Amino acid sequence: MTYLSKSEFAARRGWSKSYISKLVRQDRLVLTVHGKVDVEATEALLAESADPSKAAVAARHEEYRVERDVRSQLQPASDTAAVPSTVTVPGKARDFQAARAHREYFLAQLAEAEFHKVQGNLVEREAVENAAFTAGRMLRDQVFGLAPQLAAEVAGMSDTWEIEKYLSGAFRRVFTDVERMNGADLEQAITQS
Repeated sequence: MTYLSKSEFAARRGWSKSYISKLVRQDRLVLTVHGKVDVEATEALLAESADPSKAAVAARHEEYRVERDVRSQLQPASDTAAVPSTVTVPGKARDFQAARAHREYFLAQLAEAEFHKVQGNLVEREAVENAAFTAGRMLRDQVFGLAPQLAAEVAGMSDTWEIEKYLSGAFRRVFTDVERMNGADLEQAITQS
């Protein structure tokens, strides 16, 4: 294991001391109890927590640092990338791009649902369920309420065609009334949500 002071670590990586301080505030440096930087653990932590979409920026900054420093005669090794695209740390499997895609997908789903709700193409499920329950209850009450109303009148009739015509008219009136009442109740339930 290699241990360096913060300033030595900054010089080794070509970073400013303020950037090292920023990494300390972000808890991205692994420090010993004596305040030294554990180089291997810190590099693993930095690779694990790096944003892969920033690899080109990191490479550009690294190139600038190499040109800026006294080591302008040195060329960075071509086989080492500034930020590895996938880092496998034992016990910690993180895929930044997959997590970001997952988050973006569900944010898009929420935005789409909100859009459809504002347009009036989508309503709250609870409001529709309550309106359907109220409509069913009203229809049931109206149909069961027909029996006491019609019993006396149907008892006096003898012609089956007249009874059928009379019952059909009574049912039609009940269903029409329930439809009118249900439509108004459904509109009220949907607009309240």
